[in-house]
Amino acid sequence: MSTSSPGKTELPFYCPVGGEVDLFERCYSQRLPLMLKGPTGCGKTRFVEHMAARLGKPLITVPCHDDTSAADLLGRWLVKGGDTVWQDGPVTRAVREGAILYLDEIAEARPDVVVAIHPLTDHRRHLFVDRRGEELTATDGFMLVVSFNPGYQRGWKELKPSTRQRFVAASFDYPAPDLEASILANETDCDEKVALRLVKLGNKLRELDELGLAERASTRLLVDAAHLITSGMPPRSACIAAIVEPLSDDPEILEALGEVVSLAF
Repeated sequence: MSTSSPGKTELPFYCPVGGEVDLFERCYSQRLPLMLKGPTGCGKTRFVEHMAARLGKPLITVPCHDDTSAADLLGRWLVKGGDTVWQDGPVTRAVREGAILYLDEIAEARPDVVVAIHPLTDHRRHLFVDRRGEELTATDGFMLVVSFNPGYQRGWKELKPSTRQRFVAASFDYPAPDLEASILANETDCDEKVALRLVKLGNKLRELDELGLAERASTRLLVDAAHLITSGMPPRSACIAAIVEPLSDDPEILEALGEVVSLAF
């Protein structure tokens, strides 16, 4: 879980690809919860960080996983110095403070987490903290944003229709090649030609459906490779370390991916 507050620095870098900025602002003004759908590493989290800074709102981010429980997010009683004191969880703090709450990979969380946030997604904007016997109404400025990866979740964990239909939704994907190259250059100060070759490599790898990769090569991985190349590492070695190795542990698949890298660099 992380918390960030808006400052006077520049906005986190983000290149809009459609009407997502306008949609986010309208959802914020109309108090509507927003769901971001898209593959890993395509820019969903950076987009939320950008929008929180753009709106001048504090951001509380919670990466959800199998062990994430409602108690983790709502709060718990703790013993401190012989006294029993209550400590708000990130969801409760966001509701009290009027922050933007971002639950990343919400489908990974346990069912009790999803049930707990349901009242925050409709006109009630309420949160019931059962361990404290307290019902809170979200402070003005509070916004709930969630994300998940439909491709990864298919056949494993999926959000129920009763949950999905509580959100306005936007689909994300990897940027168009020219935009993705611009992102790499802006994020890492790498040479434009290197950025273009990395993007071309990334798209080649994304087309290899026959390898059965659980995830495609993300923009995040390309950025990591660009950082390594900018640091002076040979491009082929950088791509193996930052792109190929994170995608698989299978020796045959690694060899096949490495051959694609050799053709690009």
